[in-house]
Amino acid sequence: MFKGVDFFPHNTKIPVMELRRYCVTISWVAAMIALALLLTKGLNFGIDFKGGALFEVQSKSGDINIASLRSKLGALDLGDVQIQGLDDPRDALIRVEQQEGGEKVQQDAADKVQTALGQDIAIRRVEVVGPAVSSELKQAGIIAVSLAIVGILLYIWFRFEWQFGVAAILALVHDIIITIGVFSLLGFEFGLTEVAALLTLAGYSINDTVVVFDRIRENLRRYKKMPLIELLNLSINETLSRTVLTASTTFLAVLALYVFGTEVIRGFSFAMLFGILIGTWSSIFVASPFLLWIGVKRDWTGAVKAKPAAGKA
Repeated sequence: MFKGVDFFPHNTKIPVMELRRYCVTISWVAAMIALALLLTKGLNFGIDFKGGALFEVQSKSGDINIASLRSKLGALDLGDVQIQGLDDPRDALIRVEQQEGGEKVQQDAADKVQTALGQDIAIRRVEVVGPAVSSELKQAGIIAVSLAIVGILLYIWFRFEWQFGVAAILALVHDIIITIGVFSLLGFEFGLTEVAALLTLAGYSINDTVVVFDRIRENLRRYKKMPLIELLNLSINETLSRTVLTASTTFLAVLALYVFGTEVIRGFSFAMLFGILIGTWSSIFVASPFLLWIGVKRDWTGAVKAKPAAGKA
């Protein structure tokens, strides 16, 4: 009879909680660096958030001549015009800065670019976003991420207890801040697709954390006299196989999108790739230490609280 392949060793005994000070210190130093980058360098906002026009073009006659294209569009006197070559040497992205004067002026600038490109260059995609719309989109993106975090907090609070909810949200905020910080560090464009990636990441990360927390709750009921640090270690190791294998398979699927996908989803794929790594790290090494420091009751009925010595950091 065929037996399934065992990809992960069982009965692991990694002393996660004994390493909690080092792991949490590394995590929050990274988060503080990311926050500092956001406050000083900021994000390279895309057309969605800062307005302007974007064209994805393709040459009909061989490789695209970036220098010639830059000279041709520079003569239009439209301000900052950025031209970026893509993986295919026949393709390029053209970004035209937001024009003063409102939506009509912005559309007129886009029309000038389309005329200047001529017949040898085909336009595959056009996005034109005015200043009013870009401001609304930026506000909507912030609201969407904030409401997602609040909704997750309320769900975990209802599903478990408030200590679990606070610990999960701290780990989730850590994931989001570091992911956005990487975009700031690398100067990658940040737009609506990247906001969608953050929301997807929030759901993925919290799902991993809930699996670990659910095992912790089960073990709190099962081992009423086991020291809390030992119980948390046991719970993390019992769910480690599921956590690592789920992260690995998801990472491979998103990696295929990043390698073979188009430029349109490149930012989304990168945010998901990095988010899977940092989300898996936080589910194992960050969320449970927070739960220990916040404090969690040993008796799920609420009759007995954890002894301070058992949960001492």
